[in-house]
Amino acid sequence: MHLEFLVEEESAEAALRNLVPRIAGPEVTYEVHPFRGKAALLRGLLPRLRAYKAWLPDDWRIVVLIDQDNSDCTDLKRNLEDKAREAGLVTKTAAGSSSRFQVLNRVAVEELEAWFFGDLEAVAQAYPEIPRDLNRQAKYRHPDRIAGGTWEALERVLDHAGYYPGGKIAMAQAISVHMDPDRNASPSFRVFRDALRELVGA
Repeated sequence: MHLEFLVEEESAEAALRNLVPRIAGPEVTYEVHPFRGKAALLRGLLPRLRAYKAWLPDDWRIVVLIDQDNSDCTDLKRNLEDKAREAGLVTKTAAGSSSRFQVLNRVAVEELEAWFFGDLEAVAQAYPEIPRDLNRQAKYRHPDRIAGGTWEALERVLDHAGYYPGGKIAMAQAISVHMDPDRNASPSFRVFRDALRELVGA
């Protein structure tokens, strides 16, 4: 099986290149296509899906990953589902119990960085001065509920520990290389992980 990931930015690409083989297994081939932000992904998604529809092999699947940010999660997921349907492709949600689908839509709540907060061991391996018990603080206990933006929160944590990672891409690369998909505390990450494993039969 081959997976085509459509993501909103290069930091997600950097993380997925480390995470996908650990989740789906080394025998699954994949490619990651980053857009220039969430608006660009939403704007370009329908034309891209229509292009796939014209030639998509039977053993290929498209995985769309987007940050929730301040959007309503249900509305955002419906938007992705509508675009796939308009392109003539079947999503996992629309297929229900049937295995015949081509598109898997997933939302990172609230942002991809929540997945990093979900694996603080990986964060501490990448940046050893970060406290490994950070999740004992109430504001970091639930990765998907961190207020004020998870990227900004993680940036503050790193800054407080004396780290200046050089932007989202470098940080995503540094942390994701240490991540263990089976210990992540982020519910949205676990939904993504389990759906990917179900998709490839891992």
